[in-house]
Formats: sequence, structure tokens, C-alpha cells
Amino acid sequence: MKTFLLLSNIVIAITVIVLVLIQGRGAGLGSAWGGGGEFFQTRRGIEKITLRLTIFFIILFFIISLLNLFISR
Repeated sequence: MKTFLLLSNIVIAITVIVLVLIQGRGAGLGSAWGGGGEFFQTRRGIEKITLRLTIFFIILFFIISLLNLFISR
């Protein structure tokens, strides 16, 4: 069980990293802190799906990490 939780945590972590990198595409580092002069835009289409998938996988990562902490003792 411990091995399964560790492997699933690794896979989910890689998935979260990929989803975060996909979201940041096209935005420079300066725009992360409000630079660039663009106005706020709502997320539509694939951007909305990737945002929701990222949130889902982060929550799943957190739950599996807690399970790993309490089950492995």
C-alpha cells in the first residue's frame, strides 16, 4: 500500500507540474506581478478545463499525501 501511494503521488506531482506549465504559456515573468498592461480576462474553453484539472490534482495530491503520512506509520 505504501508503494502504491508513493507512486501515485509521484505521477500526480508530475501531472500538476505539466498542467501548471501549460497554464503559464504565453505569459512572461513580468506579467505574473501585474506588468504588461493587459486587462483581466476570464478563462474560457481549454484554459478553464486546465485550471479545474490543476485544482483537482492538487487536492488529490494533498489527500494522498495525508493518507501516506498516516498509513505508513
